[in-house]
Amino acid sequence: MKVLRTGAILILLSMLLVIAGGAIGGRGGLQIGLAIAVLMNFSSYFFSDKIALASSGAQPVSREQLPRLYDVMERLAAKASIPVPKLYVVPDMAPNAFATGRNPNHASVAVTKGLLEIMNDDELEGVIAHELSHVRNYDILVTSIGKWAMIFGGFGRDRDDDRGGGGLSALLMIFLAPFAALLLQLFLSRTREYSADETGARMVGQPYGLISALQKLGTYNRKIPTTAISPSTSALCIVKPMFGGETLSSLFSTHPPLEDRIAALKQMVNTPLR
Repeated sequence: MKVLRTGAILILLSMLLVIAGGAIGGRGGLQIGLAIAVLMNFSSYFFSDKIALASSGAQPVSREQLPRLYDVMERLAAKASIPVPKLYVVPDMAPNAFATGRNPNHASVAVTKGLLEIMNDDELEGVIAHELSHVRNYDILVTSIGKWAMIFGGFGRDRDDDRGGGGLSALLMIFLAPFAALLLQLFLSRTREYSADETGARMVGQPYGLISALQKLGTYNRKIPTTAISPSTSALCIVKPMFGGETLSSLFSTHPPLEDRIAALKQMVNTPLR
C-alpha cells in the first residue's frame, strides 16, 4: 500500500505539471510540462540520494570507524525487517540526521558529527529509529523527488517550439514546477514526521529516547547554524536546521513544530508500543 501511495503521489505531481503546462501554453506548454515531469522523476529517482549526500559533504563510514552507530542501525534495521542502509557522517557540528534513497534496498542514512557527540545511546536509538521509519514507509522517495523537483523543475523547456506561447509557458513553468513541488512537500510533511516519530517509538518500544533527542535537537539547532546542510536538503532532516537567521522560507517550513511532535510522543507513554 505504501508503494502504491507513493506512486500515486508522484503521478499526481506529474499530471499537475502537464495539465498546468497545457493550460498556460497550449500544446507547447503541454510538451514542456511533460518534459519537466519526465526529467524530474527520472533524475530524482536515480540521483536524488547522491545529490543530497554530496551537497552536504557526507562521508561514508565503516563499522571499524563507528561501531556504536553500526550497532544501533543493525539492531533497528532487523526490527524493521529492512536491509541496513549505507551510513554516512556529515562534518557539521549542528546536530541533525536525514535518510535518503529510493527504497529500503537503496537507502542511506546520514548523521552529523555534532549529533554523535551530544546524543546518549537511548537518544541515538530514537533518532535512528525515526530515520529508519522514513525508509520503511518510503517517505525518502517522496521527499527526495519533491525536493529535487524544485531544482529540476526549472530546467525543462522546449527550445524548438515557440508557437502557442511556448516562450511564455516555459517561463511560467520555471516557477510553476518548483512551487508545485513545494506544495507537495508542505502537504506531506506534517503527517510524514508525526508518523515517523510514532513508528520509531514503536520500533524501539518506548518514546523516551526520541523525546529527549528532539528536545536536545531543538535547543542546539537554535544556537548552532549548519555549515554543511543546504536549504534544499533541509526537508530531509529530522529537525529543521538553522541557516544563520530566519527568512521568509520559515513561513513554508516542511517540519511541524517540535513542541507538537514532542507532545504527541508524550501521549504514547501510557500506550502499549510493542
